[in-house]
Amino acid sequence: MPLSRRVARFNKHVTNHLTGPFAGWLPGFAIVTHIGRRSGKAYQTPVNVFRDGDRYVFALTYGPGAEWVRNVVAAGGCEIRTRGRTLRLAEPERFTDPTRGPVPIPARWILGLIDVDEFLALRAA
Repeated sequence: MPLSRRVARFNKHVTNHLTGPFAGWLPGFAIVTHIGRRSGKAYQTPVNVFRDGDRYVFALTYGPGAEWVRNVVAAGGCEIRTRGRTLRLAEPERFTDPTRGPVPIPARWILGLIDVDEFLALRAA
């Protein structure tokens, strides 16, 4: 079960503003730049990102219905800023993996505690 909408609202208004300045530089974090499906406006969302071979994998802690996920899937890709580099990603693929295999072991444990097993993977464009 993904995190609640209540937690999502808190993170959007508080946590994201605190982590935003650092998320584009720290390992395991990224800033996703995505375009709103209806508004056409560019949005930036701090997220956790993991490398799995040639894929960039995002744990969908708020589920596949999160706005940033829906925007990325609808657009067929996004940009991320991670470790000080900006990358264009494409070919979004949502998937479920109860083993949480594509993420490092410590993240698997944390995701297991909050019962997250849905992911979004993209490849460098």
